[in-house]
Amino acid sequence: MIKAGVIGAGSMGKNHIRIYSEMPGVELVGISDIDAELVEELAKQHNTRPFTDYKELLAEGLDAVSIVVPTKMHKDVAIDALRAGANVLVEKPIADSIENAETILNTAKEVDRCVMVGHIERFNPAIMRLKEIIDSGLLGKIVSISTTRVGPYNPRIRDVGVILDIGVHDIDVISFLYGRHVNQVYAVAGADIHSMEDHATIHMRFDHEFSGLVEVNWLTPHKVRKLTAVGVKGVAYLDYIDQTVELHDNSWVRKAKIEQKEPLRNELEHFIDCIDNKRQPEPAGEDGIHALNVSLAAIRSYQEEKMIHI
Repeated sequence: MIKAGVIGAGSMGKNHIRIYSEMPGVELVGISDIDAELVEELAKQHNTRPFTDYKELLAEGLDAVSIVVPTKMHKDVAIDALRAGANVLVEKPIADSIENAETILNTAKEVDRCVMVGHIERFNPAIMRLKEIIDSGLLGKIVSISTTRVGPYNPRIRDVGVILDIGVHDIDVISFLYGRHVNQVYAVAGADIHSMEDHATIHMRFDHEFSGLVEVNWLTPHKVRKLTAVGVKGVAYLDYIDQTVELHDNSWVRKAKIEQKEPLRNELEHFIDCIDNKRQPEPAGEDGIHALNVSLAAIRSYQEEKMIHI
């Protein structure tokens, strides 16, 4: 049995708790949150133990721990978990700075444990299928990938702006689909209802001829999560929410066959399987650092009103 724990019982943490409690081969040893009433209620619901001090949970000898706390706390909690002997899944973004992210990875190497970054959209069945389609060459050379991730503001998000909170998803996804890193970024953004940016358009360049465009905001009254990949042989239209991919070429309009499944369950199954079989998970810490680096460059770009080279 893999002994697992969850640190942070907010809206996303609750999902980690639920899925671990249902997974075969996993014992959910305990969950931790500073809200004693909340963590006790969740522990009863999922037949596990509550902790208000996460270090007491780490002392239980965990094999795996999900860190689902505010971004500014990622470094300290991740390092404590790694030094306690646990493999770590840290929610995106990996940290609040490149320096802190690198400290997490260096610690993981020192103690011979793995770090996975919770870029959940890589495990969306639609994205997994689109990656297969792109790699098969069915759409030909991909020259442009654009995304729209917009919707109403969630008041719980206070420590980061819209780029680090949700823009980082599509920065990572586009890089993943291309199999390339961003080398230039230019962003236009502003703050109207939040202390940090709440709307942004991010233009990314990959190897000088491949384009990525990310539109995000907390202003649209309804949620939209879509992606378009343009190739020289056809175009793919993807809906993250419906988990659909529609392909258009000169002869056909067709839908890809996709087995729908909860992305977080796919993600946690991959994490546990990697621990079980002593493999490095993907996205690894280095992928998390790249997505964070591009996100921070986008923030700097709109603040300084210039293109940033990465």
